[in-house]
Amino acid sequence: MSAGTIEAKGVLASGTATANPWLIALVVALASFMEVLDTTIANVALPYIAGGLGVSADEASWVVTTYLVSNAIILTASGFLARWLGRKAFFLICLGLFTVSSILCGFAPNLNALLLLRILQGLGGGGMVPVAQSILADAFPPSKRGQAFAVFGVAVVVAPVVGPTLGGWLSDNISWEWCFLINAPVGVFAMAMISLVLQEPKGARPSSQSNPFDLVGFLLVATFLGALEVVLDRGLEDDWFSSSFIITFAVICALAFVLMIPWELTRRNPVIDLRMVASRQFGACFLVMLATGAILLATTQFLPQLVQQDFGYTATWAGLLLSPGGVVTMAMMFVVARLSAKVQPKYLIMVGAGVIALSMFSMTNVYGDLGFWFMARSRMLLGIGLPLIFVPIMAASYDGIPSDKTDQASALINAARNTGGSIGVSIVSNVLTHRQQFHQNRLIEQVVPSSSPYQNTLQQITAYFEAHGFSLAQAHDQAVQWIAAQVQTQASFLSYVDAFWVLMLIALAAVPLALTLRNVKLGSAVSMGH
Repeated sequence: MSAGTIEAKGVLASGTATANPWLIALVVALASFMEVLDTTIANVALPYIAGGLGVSADEASWVVTTYLVSNAIILTASGFLARWLGRKAFFLICLGLFTVSSILCGFAPNLNALLLLRILQGLGGGGMVPVAQSILADAFPPSKRGQAFAVFGVAVVVAPVVGPTLGGWLSDNISWEWCFLINAPVGVFAMAMISLVLQEPKGARPSSQSNPFDLVGFLLVATFLGALEVVLDRGLEDDWFSSSFIITFAVICALAFVLMIPWELTRRNPVIDLRMVASRQFGACFLVMLATGAILLATTQFLPQLVQQDFGYTATWAGLLLSPGGVVTMAMMFVVARLSAKVQPKYLIMVGAGVIALSMFSMTNVYGDLGFWFMARSRMLLGIGLPLIFVPIMAASYDGIPSDKTDQASALINAARNTGGSIGVSIVSNVLTHRQQFHQNRLIEQVVPSSSPYQNTLQQITAYFEAHGFSLAQAHDQAVQWIAAQVQTQASFLSYVDAFWVLMLIALAAVPLALTLRNVKLGSAVSMGH
């Protein structure tokens, strides 16, 4: 590391120390909360967006996809841009772009304009979270970083939980535009507070000539991540490799990946340090974060879908189902912050993965007579396990990373969470679609009109509808339709059971990965060479 960079880091540390570090933590966590919130807030509003703009549901889904793609792309360049512009300046630029584009999204006249603005929103939002982590790491002494990351963790873990509840309520009671407009006052407040509390002297900015940007590497990584996001997010809707669109993007993704590896390994200043990703410590953390993102975002999307589809919940109640788990997560973040000063990260991660697996196992017992609190308790159990992974993994991932690589490390960890979320959603979507068809075919095989059980059920249901005023012919038709609906409902339940089994296995896969982590110095778990 050059003397200029060391001097810059020292000036930066002294600059950030003039403000209360906890105030800095709260402000950057608020901005990060707003950004992560937008990864899920629009999901429940898609039917409203489709109706409001006069487009199909398939076209409206690009509102989510474009945000994820642009978010993943900017993550790969956030480290360089933060060093080149300065963390404070870059954070304010990202926050300003995110806020302005959010406001414009609320006034988008058509789908094309909304998609363009969502791309800009993703570009602004994607740069905020990793830089926020680096700001926290420099604002706090090593012994307090675990607690600081706990505050930050509340933002990035609870925000996807709040998103569906808030988005559903706004769409039901006001309009879908407010899913975006609600960012305006929060963004303006956060920008004003960051300008006041975070100090970064000009001396903290290194020369771009001494550390040139790896443009070719950035384009390869951006192409790989962008194409991968498109394939994962659109694959199910476009019937995967039956679609020329998906095949094209899969080929682009593969080519970019193949070309990226030798290019990045031979650069002096690569946009992604592949040797760091391949290291035992950081590589294991990267994979664990992939699994954590997959479980967090998949359950956040599909648990509300389950209760709306098969239990008749409204969008508001489906969102409220996630709230108890969010409260537990917030409380556990601070508990785990204290534990992280006494217990090695790998042991906390193992326990967290086990608790999450237990939560997913409990959901494999789902059936039609379950009440609100059964699923809420399962979500609360998940809320206990997530912080046991999230806080230690952030600390362990920084262990042994040089100070000039911390921005890149935080960007990669956040890219793992986003990419893992997309992979998790894709896996669960495929499991639900294919296994529901499988179970429906198996159940239909048992529904034989000539069998005594079928005839007895048909007679009982027909008599029920007759007693409620239907004619014999109408009651018979209603009974047949009721039996068909029951078959479909049971097939849906069984497909969700299979999906929760898959998520349980993903959680258990984090256990052996945690065992590969080395011990860190407790009390200074986020070691960055300072």
